[in-house]
Amino acid sequence: MLRKSYLLLLLAVVSIAAVPVFADELEDNWKDFLHYTAIGRYDLSQAFGQKIIDSAPDPVALFKLSQKTPNAYSTLERMQAHSAELGDVSNKILKIIETGRYTLRIDPAVIRQEIKRLSTTRRGEIAAQARLKNAGEYAIPFMLDALADKSREKEFVNIANALPKIGRDAIRPLVAAMQTTDLKVKLEIIHALGKIGYGQPLAYLKYVAENDTSDQIRFVALATIKNIDPVAVKLPSTELFFQLAEAYYYHTSSLIPTPGEFANIWFWDDQQQILVRKEVSQDHFNELMAMRSCEWALRADETTGKAIALWIAAFFKAEAAVSDQPVYFAQGHADAMTYATTAGPEYLHAALERALDEKNKDVALGVVEALAANAGEKSLLYRIGTKQPLVKALSFSDVAVMQSAAIAIATAQPNTDFVGSSLIVENLAKAVKRSGVNDLGDELADMYAIRAVDVMHDLALSRNPVINLYQAIAPLIDATKTNWGLMQTKAGNVLALLESPDGQKAIAEMALNAANSLDVRKEAFSDLAISAKRNANLLTPKLIDSIYAIVSSKQVDPDLRSEAASAYGALNLPSKKVKDLILDQSDK
Repeated sequence: MLRKSYLLLLLAVVSIAAVPVFADELEDNWKDFLHYTAIGRYDLSQAFGQKIIDSAPDPVALFKLSQKTPNAYSTLERMQAHSAELGDVSNKILKIIETGRYTLRIDPAVIRQEIKRLSTTRRGEIAAQARLKNAGEYAIPFMLDALADKSREKEFVNIANALPKIGRDAIRPLVAAMQTTDLKVKLEIIHALGKIGYGQPLAYLKYVAENDTSDQIRFVALATIKNIDPVAVKLPSTELFFQLAEAYYYHTSSLIPTPGEFANIWFWDDQQQILVRKEVSQDHFNELMAMRSCEWALRADETTGKAIALWIAAFFKAEAAVSDQPVYFAQGHADAMTYATTAGPEYLHAALERALDEKNKDVALGVVEALAANAGEKSLLYRIGTKQPLVKALSFSDVAVMQSAAIAIATAQPNTDFVGSSLIVENLAKAVKRSGVNDLGDELADMYAIRAVDVMHDLALSRNPVINLYQAIAPLIDATKTNWGLMQTKAGNVLALLESPDGQKAIAEMALNAANSLDVRKEAFSDLAISAKRNANLLTPKLIDSIYAIVSSKQVDPDLRSEAASAYGALNLPSKKVKDLILDQSDK
């Protein structure tokens, strides 16, 4: 038994002794790393930096070392951005440091200890306030829990005094917590927001002033608004929420969260009466907060249509930044396109106008495609004042947006001319030519080409009076000469409906070209028959003779010969050729 106890004691001593050795080694490597960086010996600096990374250091220990060393953090940032040799190493070390910073900030045990320390000595209170301020938003749930705890009433004043000293980081969790049913805690939240003094919580304060059942709460909320911004008292909460949503949407600097790998969005759990934190990517945090602010605007007044438009724009913007939906979205949550196609033209055009003004191609493209899905002339040519956003999109700087807008309007089959209508066929023609392949890539360029030629076919069938397809004859003819069979046949289908000698000639040449596939040639002869019936014979004698040669040949594929014969007959030629065909096959 004594032997076992001695061994355990020896192991404990060895493990305790090993900690300073490791800490000393980390500090030595850190100093050497910074020293060789400072004198420009990046080869040696990189080696010591890699030693730090390979040792898997305690992030908190490395963070504390960085705090003790003046300018260390800024040096790492500079090397990360500008040094080819040290960029990767500096980036990895910075991530370890940030992990240490985060670990210290969010440690619940430390936060709870500091909250209790607020009610000790004056020196302890000051130190605790500083540490809680460093914890920032992470301290708020614990402080509010302590305020609501009836067994800790003696600490209430000291905790309430510390609440506004957290500063701006406290605002987001505090405004979420204003949904608490504890009136005493709600009053302290409102007081704290007033002392912090930023405009960010004005909408929430006004919502409380408009809707709370407590006269005292409403009175204090209004008084707080007056102290922060007297003008806001005159505005309804729905307008203040919309203004906040726009500020998030445009990434106003005062709303940017603390730098890190993620940001927090705060929710209030009504059942448990506690704050709930959800981590989201920094890349779409602002857009998600814009959406939440729009949701509050609609809670305040469901007729605030501009909030719907902004919500849709923010959702498209969020999806463009991060492909994965936020974890707090319910399972099976619809994507932005689903909501957009459900929305009416009023909201979509408002979202499109915003996207075009800020030159945001992701939002613009999403909204245009939603409009195309619900095509209708009146909805697509909707006006906002004197502006027609979808028409404006025809001359946008992004190829996909321009071509999608052209396809959307063309699909709606407009019956009246309008300023900018000529841009429709111009963009359709560019799509058929795949002129945007450098911007779109091959796959997308092909998709737009097919969509464009399909909508051209519909326009030609209906003889649309607004969109002049004859401006697209040249690219359609060029398409028949490619080796892309699908586009060849679709271009031929369109040309067959247009009265154009060059178009009919291109169809005939496509049918006669032995290098084309049999299917393409048969389809071309079928198109030639349609063209002849619709527009009469527009071919030269030489092309007619070539077609006759196929019709009269016994070596040609029977199906091809049959299609050629149908086309030949549709040309309604003089009877001599038909007589020759009959006699050529008969025995004398």
